[in-house]
Amino acid sequence: MTTMTEGSVREFKMPDVGEGLTEAEILKWYVQPGDTVTDGQVVCEVETAKAAVELPIPYDGVVRELHFPEGSTVDVGTSIIAVAVGGAAAEAPAQEAGPAPAEQAPAEAEEKKPEGRQPVLVGYGVSTSATRRRPRKVTQAPDAQAAPAAAAIQAEMNGHGPAPAPAAGERPLAKPPVRKLAKDLGVDLATVVPSGPDGVITREDVHAAVAPDRTPEQPAAPAAVPPAQAPAAPASYDTARETRVPVKGVRKATAAAMVGSAFTAPHVTEFVTVDVTRTMKLVEELKQDKEFAGLRVNPLLLIAKALLVAIRRNPDVNASWDEAAQEIVVKHYVNLGIAAATPRGLIVPNIKDAHAQTLPQLAGSLGELVSTAREGKTSPAAMQGGTVTITNVGVFGVDTGTPILNPGESAILAVGAIKLQPWVHKGKVKPRQVTTLALSFDHRLVDGELGSKVLADVAAVLEQPKRLMTWA
Repeated sequence: MTTMTEGSVREFKMPDVGEGLTEAEILKWYVQPGDTVTDGQVVCEVETAKAAVELPIPYDGVVRELHFPEGSTVDVGTSIIAVAVGGAAAEAPAQEAGPAPAEQAPAEAEEKKPEGRQPVLVGYGVSTSATRRRPRKVTQAPDAQAAPAAAAIQAEMNGHGPAPAPAAGERPLAKPPVRKLAKDLGVDLATVVPSGPDGVITREDVHAAVAPDRTPEQPAAPAAVPPAQAPAAPASYDTARETRVPVKGVRKATAAAMVGSAFTAPHVTEFVTVDVTRTMKLVEELKQDKEFAGLRVNPLLLIAKALLVAIRRNPDVNASWDEAAQEIVVKHYVNLGIAAATPRGLIVPNIKDAHAQTLPQLAGSLGELVSTAREGKTSPAAMQGGTVTITNVGVFGVDTGTPILNPGESAILAVGAIKLQPWVHKGKVKPRQVTTLALSFDHRLVDGELGSKVLADVAAVLEQPKRLMTWA
């Protein structure tokens, strides 16, 4: 439990919400300055390289300041929100307006902040930041200029109109988020007329300063191609020629992982096309079984079970490569990964110890995994420790593909679309439910024979689902 001095202001720092992460992007603030918060209340949502995570505040108080706006990428250990606790909570709203002329110097206030242990969120750990906010330095203007400026500010406080821009030599008064906004928009704060209390520049002031320069007749930036050379764009298309999307968060981590996997593990992919008509009939029968009431039953459930059976029959495929020790690590458990496409990018959460689950248990785990991924609530822990993965490209109408291994895993099974196709069944051509499976594996761990056996076993189970019992 963190000890706090009455009347203090606590700085909540960006925690390491994963394992060794160095930064996170603030997606959304759930509180604003002046709001009351309680211990355990979620104050913001951040996106790391692995997932979106909600951050709870570890103490009671009143929000004094948000140090970064939504969309900012912040280093772990950097303070993101200031909260007035104890006796300072009652003073927070008044202090939010900005420092009074006779207020204690910022440097002195910084020295009097209580020292002690940093708040630790369970599972997050702490990280010491080398970044400290510098005290505001204000250079006194000559007396001839200081008097008019002070009079103008006093007039604003008395309701006689907005305060003018700061006198020469003074640093404009603005909060960090406003300063960042001005920097992003290319606005010199010294030229902005403040409208906030005590001459503080607000976000609206910054937008007002930049608005006149961004008229249709005078674009903010010149076009990449002169209008005379640019071909006329179709009416149904966006007039912009290009759109640049920053690569960060989950997409950035996925890109790095896939590049690392593709150029580290020698990939081999094998294919098999199989009649899954009996499997599809079993799916419909299980939907009516009371043991599966309330559970999601679909072909993926039986495909997952077929892969688990194949791994049990060929355990050497469930392994990883230890480069440092030059060893193959055979794992006697299966953490089954399921590739999931989300608005933030591809993630691969896994079902821990899937090999030990019954079919109804596996159905429940799959349903929970998919629902959590769609809501964007998958935790970093759920995406660690996978051993093999399934990617269902068939949901997009794709027949098959050559999937890239999830880093650290030995194999990945791609499942294509299940379609009615002409198929030779019992000596006659009949319409049957057919799909194509593709198994990619790390050739350092899995040779062609072992990979072929695994893929053939999966296909055999899906063709004759009764093997789920006879091979168990």
